[in-house]
Amino acid sequence: MGYDEAVLKSADVGGTPFVYRELGPVAGVPLLFLNHITAVLDDWDPAVVDGFAAERHVVLVDLRGVGGSGGATPESIEAMAADAVAFVEALGLGTVDLLGFSLGGMVAQEIVQHRPDLVRRVILAGTSPAGDEGVADWGAKLQAAFAKADAEGEHPKHSLFFSPTAASQAAAAAFLARLDARGEDRDTPVSQETIGKQLTAAARWEQEASSAGLAKVTNPVLVVNGDEDVMVPTVSSFHLARLLPDAKLAVYPDSGHGGIFQHHALFVEQGLEFLRG
Repeated sequence: MGYDEAVLKSADVGGTPFVYRELGPVAGVPLLFLNHITAVLDDWDPAVVDGFAAERHVVLVDLRGVGGSGGATPESIEAMAADAVAFVEALGLGTVDLLGFSLGGMVAQEIVQHRPDLVRRVILAGTSPAGDEGVADWGAKLQAAFAKADAEGEHPKHSLFFSPTAASQAAAAAFLARLDARGEDRDTPVSQETIGKQLTAAARWEQEASSAGLAKVTNPVLVVNGDEDVMVPTVSSFHLARLLPDAKLAVYPDSGHGGIFQHHALFVEQGLEFLRG
């Protein structure tokens, strides 16, 4: 079974239903996927999920207020991280590895800093340390991308996630086709209320939060990004790798925020090698 056939499940997390999907072998340390702003479970690339699930027990979740999950989305990364921890504990997953993309990478950073007992290894993709510039203006970037998409009859992710070159745009089309492969049991689209609160959380991450705690993180971390990220400036990945005591950095060529989807085979290969330790 591939990700496009994985069933939608629900878990009670402190009285609130959180929807999730899981696949892959049940043995070993689970790998928890934490998603980007505006995203629900159907926004994860099946090529990436299936690649990791070939070896790992993969768990993907909509946090509070996102997609089909209940409750109201928090307005801080810290509260989102607390919800992710509560989900891990509700499912009895024990120690987990984390794969956080974009906003999800910020959540993963909070988890590994404040609950290191729950985390073994971490992959941070297309994300930034607290205090780095570039994420507080996500709202303007999203508006511009949606306007461009309407004018050109394309999906906003063409410009938000991929570079303008022919090769990258062809990868965008292939990625979007993979997202459309699921025909049934689709997740609920994200609400505008949730997007607004995620934007508030991202702005606070840049303007109010501190990255000082990253210096105390002893977990191995793999930091990855495309070389032309317009959502989270690629330089933030370099900053993040420097702040973490045990980090490796991979930057993919001719790609943007969605570099892990454009170069999905390489990303999965590197990610699995890293997770094997």
